[in-house]
Amino acid sequence: MSRDDRDLGMSSDITRRDFLNGVAVGVTGAMSVPALSEAGRVGRDAGQSGTAATTHPAYYPPALTGMRGSHAGSFEVMHRVRDARAWKDAATDTGERYDLVVVGGGISGLSAAHYFRAAVGPEARVLVLDNHDDFGGHAKRNEFTHDGRMLMLNGGTLNIEAPQQYSDIAMGLLRRIGIDIDRFERETADDRGTYQRMGLRNAVFFPRERCGQDRLVVGTPGGSAAGAAWGDFLAKAPLPDAARRDIERLQSADQPDYLAGLSDVEKKRQLMQMSYLDFLLNVAKVHPDAAWYYQARTTGLFLMMTDAVPAYYGWNSGYPGFQGMKLDPTPREVLFYEPGGSHGRENQARANEGGRAVHFPDGNATIARLLVRSLLPDAVPGRSQEDVVTARVDYGKLDRAGAAVRIRLNSAVVHVAHAGDPGTAREVEVTYVTGGQTRRVRGAHVVLACWNSVIPYLCPEMPAAQREALAYGIKAPIVYTNVFIRNWTAFANLGVANITAPGGFHPTVQLAEPVTVGQYRCSRTPQEPMVLHLVRTPCAPGKPRKEQHRAGRAELLSMSFETFEREIREELGRMLGDGGFDSARDILGITVNRWPHGYTYNYNTLSDPVAWALATPEDRAFVVGRRPFGRIAIANADAGGSSHTDAAIEQAYRAVREVVESRAADYVARLTDG
Repeated sequence: MSRDDRDLGMSSDITRRDFLNGVAVGVTGAMSVPALSEAGRVGRDAGQSGTAATTHPAYYPPALTGMRGSHAGSFEVMHRVRDARAWKDAATDTGERYDLVVVGGGISGLSAAHYFRAAVGPEARVLVLDNHDDFGGHAKRNEFTHDGRMLMLNGGTLNIEAPQQYSDIAMGLLRRIGIDIDRFERETADDRGTYQRMGLRNAVFFPRERCGQDRLVVGTPGGSAAGAAWGDFLAKAPLPDAARRDIERLQSADQPDYLAGLSDVEKKRQLMQMSYLDFLLNVAKVHPDAAWYYQARTTGLFLMMTDAVPAYYGWNSGYPGFQGMKLDPTPREVLFYEPGGSHGRENQARANEGGRAVHFPDGNATIARLLVRSLLPDAVPGRSQEDVVTARVDYGKLDRAGAAVRIRLNSAVVHVAHAGDPGTAREVEVTYVTGGQTRRVRGAHVVLACWNSVIPYLCPEMPAAQREALAYGIKAPIVYTNVFIRNWTAFANLGVANITAPGGFHPTVQLAEPVTVGQYRCSRTPQEPMVLHLVRTPCAPGKPRKEQHRAGRAELLSMSFETFEREIREELGRMLGDGGFDSARDILGITVNRWPHGYTYNYNTLSDPVAWALATPEDRAFVVGRRPFGRIAIANADAGGSSHTDAAIEQAYRAVREVVESRAADYVARLTDG
């Protein structure tokens, strides 16, 4: 180990001590527990952990650190299916029969199980299968403990965004499982002003690699701030004078119409056909360093840099440069052309029209936990949205023999096929792999609430056109890194709460949103521990959009935790060193939530047919892909073309409705069978 690594704290055991063959086990002394050893084992052939370990009292995935998200053991089986185009190993029939088998234990899959039981009755037998070691899909939580104090943060899906835009279907489900948004808003109102009362502001970190020196400039002006404010800020930025002038010009409300002489329609048509980067460089004609300053502006909404986002979306999202064009507002029905939305550009409009986002301490993992509580009350003790935050899930009660609902983790589905002709079959066979063993169950119906792009591999009997449509969307990769630190005095000393780092390994670094719920107390003073939230959106600027997503995914799957850790320690040290931060001393734990298959593919006018991005044609890929096939229905946010949680819920509702409407034939068949 180099001296630099030692100075960064790479010799510390805080993030390695709980590793077992590269998989974290978040329980002290777990190395010696055989059941947990099995839970952490990555099978050489199957690449999947067994289900038996979930019954061990110490099994508790939220406390695991290290590489999480799509963790080792969660994806290797599916990669074998992808490479071989089929699963070759013979399956053992378990003899289990269910009214419904749900593939995917994320919010959409859990919602499907909830809706099905609500429609059919509590006696309905439901099995939920998921390839991860925890339920929730992207809605995971990370817990950290130090000196008896536990803090948490979301490991994926962040919040209930724009709740006033939720449909009756989506909001109805949230209410039924116990979420009271008005009460949450009242009880957390004081917390939300914590950083503002302390005078903490936004900042931009300019790196020496681009700017010749490391410099943190505090006090980023917001919105259409007056020129003087931008002038003060930019005077401290280590950028060329021309770049400073161009940024100040773009941020000014008094700027020219860069497409003067064109009609409103023609302006919008041109903006649809150029990227925001092209607009900045070739239309607004800003200095390259000014364009660099904005390059990560689009990653928060679109998970792509400015080269892959249409300028038209930049205008709709309120990005600078369009103030002088006086464009007519986009009709609301274009931005929200179906429940849940359908593309990334509606995010900003949703936020503007739908009220403040609701962020539980663990993000939307709270929704997943409340859904599991509605299905298996014994597994998640408590009765409210407040007590579910600190409830300890009993994972041993998720998959009990004889229970009406069973949630089976560490189980990667590899094949789904009707037991006979899809038009007449009465069952669907579902084959999955767990602990290196291939097993098969049967369901009267199946809801595929998994990534839609894997369905063609799982269900090759589907019509070719439908499989092609399902494979169209390429999920955008993203990383949510949570860093547990001893205290946040460095942030207070520097006067910052959020840092943007153009060109940084993590372009976003921020203090956790302060939220106290029930018995859970957030960190309110700089002397207390804190969880930092860092975001990385790997992409390959300059390449076509889908190639960028594939390149980002490959990067995530090939990058070691050690590389992440070194980058995190160096990055935080450089940003916060002047405030007294020491990476070797102050970092207590790191959890890297990598999501190679992250956000749902959102249609845009640069890479997709314009009609798919702006209208409601029935030939859109996700609409064709989600059509019911025999006894198989399709859910997941992918089926709505939207990354939002309400889309996941709505697609579960639609899929279950299709299932329930088809069940009349089952009742007739039972009568016929005598």
